[in-house]
Amino acid sequence: MIDIYKHINGIDISMGETKRMNCPVCNGYKTFTITSNMGQKLWNCYKASCSVGGNMKVNLSVDEIKQSYTDVDTVKEKFEFPEYIVDFKKEVIDFIVPKRYQEIYEQFCMHDIREDRAVFKVYNNDGDVVDAVGRSIFNRLPKWKRYGKSKHPFVRGQYDAITGERNTTCVLVEDCISACVVSNYGIAGVALLGTSLLDEHKDILSTHFDKVIVALDPDALPKTLQIAKELKGWVKDVKVLKLTDDLKYSKKRDITKLKEIVWN
Repeated sequence: MIDIYKHINGIDISMGETKRMNCPVCNGYKTFTITSNMGQKLWNCYKASCSVGGNMKVNLSVDEIKQSYTDVDTVKEKFEFPEYIVDFKKEVIDFIVPKRYQEIYEQFCMHDIREDRAVFKVYNNDGDVVDAVGRSIFNRLPKWKRYGKSKHPFVRGQYDAITGERNTTCVLVEDCISACVVSNYGIAGVALLGTSLLDEHKDILSTHFDKVIVALDPDALPKTLQIAKELKGWVKDVKVLKLTDDLKYSKKRDITKLKEIVWN
């Protein structure tokens, strides 16, 4: 049987680099990835029948340590709202938004008056607005639209509203409304803005959260399982919540199950 740690240690990879190759355990073709990230090597096989994955610490050279400081946020991301995105008027929200979502829209949304979209601000780790995402109000396609070029996920409830302490558990969902609904229960909600897990998402999740509960919409269960598998080399504790309906609808069974996973 292969010594995976010895095998990983023998792979030459630069900091910040990701390599894809055949899996040394199951021999899956190009199913195995290894990433060097800030003093760690992280690896995972994406073949469903293979469970290999993990991480190990590595020593950084002086040059790599210097690079890690110069590469991160040296240039501030800038985003400016187009002039047709304005504050949402309450009377408009009352008229077009279902009652159960009106409070969310009042707190978090602006209004794209050109395309009739509810616009959610996307913040980076410093609290700066780096992007915005608009959801169609009257079924205009595409349903969701990014206005900037950032790859940041939408995060809501990263800090406890009462204590101000950082939430170390988050729920990974598809859309902004579901993330806002989750945050109403005192849990951080992170929206992928789709069903694809990017390297930027992995970095943010591994840096800020110890436990991630993957809860994509019921029709995306295969994606839910795949993302949970991908995250196991990045986050200490990864759980899957199989939903009966989208989390934004707050079905009692789903919320009860969510709370059980969060607090256990």
